Amino acid sequence: MTLPLHIAIDASRTTTARITGTEHYALQLIRHLIMLNDLQPQPHYFTLYFRDVPPPNLLPKSPHVRQRVIPLVRAWTHVRFATAIAQDKPDVTFVPAHTLPFAFPGRAVVTVHDLGYRYFPQAHPRHHRLYLDATTAYSARRATLVLADSQATAADLTHFYGTPAEKIRVVYPGVETPPEDFMRYAPGIRDKYHLPFRYFLFIGTLQPRKNIARLVQAFDIWQDAYRDGTGLVLAGAKGWLYDEEWIAGVQNVHCIGYIANEDKAPLLGGSEALIFPSLYEGFGFPVLEAMHCGTPVIASNTSSLPELVQDAGLLVDPLSVHDIAAAMDVLTWKRPLRRILTDKGFEQALKFNWRASAHKTLLALEEAAQR
Repeated sequence: MTLPLHIAIDASRTTTARITGTEHYALQLIRHLIMLNDLQPQPHYFTLYFRDVPPPNLLPKSPHVRQRVIPLVRAWTHVRFATAIAQDKPDVTFVPAHTLPFAFPGRAVVTVHDLGYRYFPQAHPRHHRLYLDATTAYSARRATLVLADSQATAADLTHFYGTPAEKIRVVYPGVETPPEDFMRYAPGIRDKYHLPFRYFLFIGTLQPRKNIARLVQAFDIWQDAYRDGTGLVLAGAKGWLYDEEWIAGVQNVHCIGYIANEDKAPLLGGSEALIFPSLYEGFGFPVLEAMHCGTPVIASNTSSLPELVQDAGLLVDPLSVHDIAAAMDVLTWKRPLRRILTDKGFEQALKFNWRASAHKTLLALEEAAQR
């Protein structure tokens, strides 16, 4: 039995106003780590480090958790967090997103979510790409153990940075089950965002890696055949290198911007399908969120997405506009297939839960502390 440990956790991303995949991962994993730890015969002691003051009910209350708020506008990780770790001397430090401090004492576990910048360097500002490359390479080398969101990311770590496979633990993130009555809000969601009755949906930041231009072209081909007013909804903020030409001249495309987390389930549940033809994903939360909502999925046959989807969705070549359009066509006229994919999707999504993620993460933290 592992003796109680002092575990330091970077919780700075849990207070971010606009939550994307990485922030969502950090918040949910830390929540479930706290709940799981409280059930242990000998609970560990967590210190959570924040850049900003967290809301009172952000995380579960626990006698085994201490919070430290150490504000700093810039270089928080490498200055304030590193200094706090040197002061507190935990048994192991956990950073749930890529970047360990450049100088700090002791053992550490870090999560690497994806290496998309290595595949699509042009999709990132140069300074951002260089920082990601340097910090990820350093973190993978410095960490005692590395958590990867998928087998695809684990393979990328070994390929690009030479990280030994025995140092990597694949820990799939979880996906929340939508509230039982979420479909009641679908009509209200259509009104809120001024959407047509029927629509295909994409969720994610609108950036080159997400393959928006080909998605819109595929939708245009599909609607040439149907002409029934069905829309394509692009839900997400406009990211780096977003180009208005991606949607120029195409009818029935609705860009609704960043959406609140509580709007996801009704948007998904009210859609004909989630179309997620991303060129690269380290994980891909929207795919499993759609499955949880009973929504058929069309996704790329690249990177981590085949791991997540398996036979519970339609996998397409993201470089082929006609392949994407053909999948949309199949879902439109093969109604029995929709029911099959819905049933398989429910089963597939249940394999990804935060309790299991927290359990595997806690095991990795205990292992790292003993190395």
